Amino acid sequence: MRSKLLAEFLGTFWLVFGGCGSAVLAAAFPDVGIGLLGVSLAFGLTVLTMAYAVGGISGGHFNPAVSVGLAVAGRFGKSDLGSYVAAQVLGAAAAALVLYIVATGRAGADIGGFAANGYGEHSPGGYSLVSALVIEVVLTAFFLVIILGSTSAKAPAGFAPIAIGLGLTLIHLISIPVTNTSVNPARSTSQALFVGGWALQQLWLFWVAPIAGAVIGALLWKGLSDERD
Repeated sequence: MRSKLLAEFLGTFWLVFGGCGSAVLAAAFPDVGIGLLGVSLAFGLTVLTMAYAVGGISGGHFNPAVSVGLAVAGRFGKSDLGSYVAAQVLGAAAAALVLYIVATGRAGADIGGFAANGYGEHSPGGYSLVSALVIEVVLTAFFLVIILGSTSAKAPAGFAPIAIGLGLTLIHLISIPVTNTSVNPARSTSQALFVGGWALQQLWLFWVAPIAGAVIGALLWKGLSDERD
C-alpha cells in the first residue's frame, strides 16, 4: 500500500505542478504565448505521462473524484478510498507549495488567482454558480466514462493513458472559461489553500460537483457495459 500511496502522491503532485504551473508561470506572460490551448495540453500531458510512469503501481487515479467513480464502478476497493484521497490531496498541496515558492521568487510577483477555480465574479468568463455546477458534473461524468472505457478488458491494451490524457485536454479546452476547470477536488483544494478567501468559500462546489459527476459517470458505464461488481 505504501508504494500505491506514494505513486498517487507523485502523480497528483505532477498534475498540479505541471497543469497549474503552466497557467501561473507560462500563461501569465503574453510573450510566452501558450494560452488556453497550452494550459489544456499541459494538464492532459501530466496525466498521460504519470499514467504510464506509475499507473501500473496505483492505477493512476491522481484525483479523488476518479477514485470515488472507480469504487462505484467496482474497479477499486472502497476500503482504500480514504487513503488514496489523502495521498492525492497531500500531493496536490505539496505541488502548490513548490509552485508558490517559484512564482513568488520574482521581483514584484503577484500570484493573483493562482489558477484557482471559481464561479460568478471569480469565473474567468463570469459564469454563474449553476453554469459551474452543470459543467463540472457533466465533464467529470464523461471523464469517468473515458477512463472506464479505455481501461476495460475490451479496449486496446496500452493506449488508455493517451485517451485519458487527451480527454482531460478536451475538458480543459471546454471549461477553462467557465470555472478554470476543476474535475479534480485535490487540484482545487491545493490552489485554494494559497489563495484563501473567496477560493476557500467556493471550494465546496469543486468537491461536490466532480464527485457527483464521477458517480454518474460510473453508473452510466455500468449501464453500458457488461462489467459487474
